[in-house]
Amino acid sequence: MSNKNDNNQKNGLPGLLKNLLHGTTEVRSKKTGPDLRGKVVLVTGSSRGLGYLLAREFGREGCRVVITARDAVELDRAEKDLKSQGLEIKALPCDLSQKDDVERLIDHATAYFGRIDILVNNAGIIQVGPENTMTLENFEQAMNIDFWGAVYPTFKVLPQMRQRGSGQIVNITSIGGKVALPHLLPYTAAKFAATGFSEGLRTEVAKDGISVTTIVPGLMRTGSFLNAYFKGDQAKEFGWFTLGSTLPGISMDAERAAAQIVEATKLKKAERILSVPANVLARFNGLFPGTTQEILTMVNTVGLPKSQSKQPGEGVRGAKVEDAASNPIFEALTTLGRSAANRFRQHPGPVNLEK
Repeated sequence: MSNKNDNNQKNGLPGLLKNLLHGTTEVRSKKTGPDLRGKVVLVTGSSRGLGYLLAREFGREGCRVVITARDAVELDRAEKDLKSQGLEIKALPCDLSQKDDVERLIDHATAYFGRIDILVNNAGIIQVGPENTMTLENFEQAMNIDFWGAVYPTFKVLPQMRQRGSGQIVNITSIGGKVALPHLLPYTAAKFAATGFSEGLRTEVAKDGISVTTIVPGLMRTGSFLNAYFKGDQAKEFGWFTLGSTLPGISMDAERAAAQIVEATKLKKAERILSVPANVLARFNGLFPGTTQEILTMVNTVGLPKSQSKQPGEGVRGAKVEDAASNPIFEALTTLGRSAANRFRQHPGPVNLEK
């Protein structure tokens, strides 16, 4: 029998039920590629969600990991949790939209561990709503985090990597950086910029011994809907976005995604698109860009909520919209997403993580 079947027999029915609840029967990928033990990895946006899982995955590989986020309280809780799992972690708060703050982060991380071998640019902000509710400030906010939040740390860390003749940059972009998705316009614009930066950078720094990997996730079950910002008809916007980032077959298990990102890092892949739907969409758009736009135009016209007035501010956080969108059917359909939010630290305040 296979190891997978042996593990299922060993864990019994409770283990199988837990795996089914999490939407996967095999979370960790097989260990492939070079050994990362001893490498120093900096993961941005790592107090929760995918960033938290990446920090945990790199830590399990034997890396020394720097985690960073704006919220010092959330970051401190994440550091304690990761250290309790026996991982070597250093938490350093940082606002990635501020160049001076980013430079201090890189300096402190380098001073603490001696160098940075791998930089993972993961931090991001998502604003959901129709174009006519968005303001110029929303685009500035998205660019500050999703684009400049990757450019600032990259340019700060490149000199030490060039000096050593080695290093890796891993940029977490999005399928929204390959295909322009409706009701995500500021996010999409910033992710297109980040994707172009990542792809172009790889071609230019390879001569210096530095590898750049572009990660293109599709929808993932990270529980991120609680920390996205919603404009327009907030409850309806929350509803479609949450369903998309929750339903199996459409969304991907976040722990599996983190394992695949670490694998792509080991192998120094140029690009890794995560999930079958994201791969299909990216390739279809590459072959038939006009048709893709027509289909998405129809989706926007027929399927997505409408709103007629611009709204100041970044929007209302998903955690404050959840109750207005909730009903028994919606709760049943979003079971996996709400479980992910609990496990991956997406709720404000202390959470009881399932180990």
